[in-house]
Amino acid sequence: MTAIDNPLLAKWTAPFGLAPFDEVQDAHFMPAFEVTLAGHVTEIDAIAGNAVQPTFANTIEALERAGADLKKVGGVFWNLAGADSNDRRQEIERDMAPRMAQHGNAITSNAALFQRIDEVYLARARLGLTPEQLRLVERTHLGFVRSGAKLQPAQKVRMGEIKQRLAALGTQFSQNVLADEKAFELALPTEADRAGLSQSLVAACAAAARTRGSKASHVVTLSRSLIEPFLIASTRRDLRELAFSAWIKRGENGGATDNRAIVKEALALRQERANLLGYATFADYKLDDTMAKTPAHVRDLLETVWGPAKAQAGRERERLQQLAADDGANIQIEPWDWRHYAERVRAADYGIDEAEIKQYLPLDQVIAAAFATATRLFALTFREVRDVPLYHPDVRAFEVSGRDGKHIGLFLGDYFHRPSKRSGAWMSAFRSQERLTGDIRPIIVNVCNFATPADGADALLSMDDARTLFHEFGHALHGLMSNVTYPSLSGTSVARDFVELPSQLYEHWLGTREVLAEFARHHATGAAMPAELIDKLRAARTFNQGFATVEFLASAIVDIDFHAATGPVAEADPMQQQAATLARIGMPREIVMRHATPHFSHVFSGDGYSAGYYSYLWSEVLDADAFAAFEETGNVFDPATAARLADFVYSAGGTRPEDEAYQAFRGRAPKVAGLLKKRGLVG
Repeated sequence: MTAIDNPLLAKWTAPFGLAPFDEVQDAHFMPAFEVTLAGHVTEIDAIAGNAVQPTFANTIEALERAGADLKKVGGVFWNLAGADSNDRRQEIERDMAPRMAQHGNAITSNAALFQRIDEVYLARARLGLTPEQLRLVERTHLGFVRSGAKLQPAQKVRMGEIKQRLAALGTQFSQNVLADEKAFELALPTEADRAGLSQSLVAACAAAARTRGSKASHVVTLSRSLIEPFLIASTRRDLRELAFSAWIKRGENGGATDNRAIVKEALALRQERANLLGYATFADYKLDDTMAKTPAHVRDLLETVWGPAKAQAGRERERLQQLAADDGANIQIEPWDWRHYAERVRAADYGIDEAEIKQYLPLDQVIAAAFATATRLFALTFREVRDVPLYHPDVRAFEVSGRDGKHIGLFLGDYFHRPSKRSGAWMSAFRSQERLTGDIRPIIVNVCNFATPADGADALLSMDDARTLFHEFGHALHGLMSNVTYPSLSGTSVARDFVELPSQLYEHWLGTREVLAEFARHHATGAAMPAELIDKLRAARTFNQGFATVEFLASAIVDIDFHAATGPVAEADPMQQQAATLARIGMPREIVMRHATPHFSHVFSGDGYSAGYYSYLWSEVLDADAFAAFEETGNVFDPATAARLADFVYSAGGTRPEDEAYQAFRGRAPKVAGLLKKRGLVG
């Protein structure tokens, strides 16, 4: 297949440099990978074999330029593999994940290439480099070292085998979770089965049945935006238990989709990888290149919060148990009861009805609120564009412009759940910003899993859904506002425990009076959310935070325990390890881990958050402290504070160490007190 026959290899002429999604077929992917992989190998060989003395330009910068065509093809495929998969794409994913790992390992284990990089690195202080260039040299060199460039030949071979196997395991893990999610549905054929559900939730269950082609008229699926509202609203305790049990058993159902053996093998391989590189544990290896630096620092943070969170959860549990007793229900609160009774307590204590709140949070209004917040903070504007090729009919495109009207980038929003999409919500890039090869503007996508509304109806979001949208849009801004020269330092190319700062910080604006008063409007009447309801929402911000913090911390502590283990990891049973950790910390029986090990995709679908799930909490220390900088001015949109935030966080990419970036914005190091206050864990 030639470039003429394959739209992925031809010149892309669609507006904004979008891929020709309307022309791309699954049959095009493997030939495009073959061509672009070979092209990248040729480029790497030319750099490594260059007879001229190594310089920043002919080595480091040349590496940055290499592989552009492979990035284009990969940007299309890997995004579709997560957001709109099918059987053929899953086959390609299973094939290409280990091949890409092998390809990357061949580059980082290329002795001639690393020798050139090392020479530039050792001479870096004498080369007259800009701060960004110096940072790129140091990050490139460190990346090669951490990938095994200094290992002996036999060790390099083994490292390559480990990376390939881990890539295959991560792909299978993710596909198994998706398969379990697709396989389950809880039918709600009668009104009695739908007892307690609001009209909008009933409509969402009907829409889910239609989307799946189910024989049932209404179904609950394992999409978080459907199952959580069901667990909150349903008065059928038996059905709540069935749905909840399926939700927490993803990846743990036996048979071909069971992930427990994958987890065991992955943990052993990660330990071996770390040992090859001279680290005692995988956590030591992984955290060495983060803000936290060591497992001890991570544990200190987690343990600082665990005690207050567990105590608060205990008080919350007693309140739920009392409400159940007042109802005459002779039950002990179980995990499938917590959300239901918690919502009733919230209604009683704060006068809040989730179904009422959703009437004021139609999707389009929440999108408008996210955009308007960016306009007020960073002078960005957004214009929806149509008649451009997109990968699914649900996807929407928005051109993003800056203060001077100059094109900043393209934002894609893919908001609704479908069986072809993996669960959760995320930000990704089809193209990242850089200036090395021209004025390259980013194409950023947010993928969510909101419940699909009935035909012609508005999509109504819960407050949690709206926070998710703001969170992912914070990530999107990190990619869209990037203003760097080199691709490797672009956008979200920062330490894992810093990358959540822009996203979690952005959530704060959703809860402000200014944003809710303007954009929380009734989907049918257009009426503004009443001031008293806004007051109630703000008063209830810390409600149920003991529960939320405990379920998160349990997952983070299990993650760090897995990867900081020093014993014979290969022989350990991960599920026994998980149980031992939960017993050690005294996990409340009424609460389960937010992500149990067999479906803990953050940690086992790839290395991204392995030994790093704590980073959400680490970043929350930063985001609580950062938002306080705005509050201290008396204006949550303070222009001077927003300008510093843009300069040192959202647009800076990885051009400086993360602690320096934060201090440049805030003027000091962050303080943990803001986190405890935000979560209501201190008096």
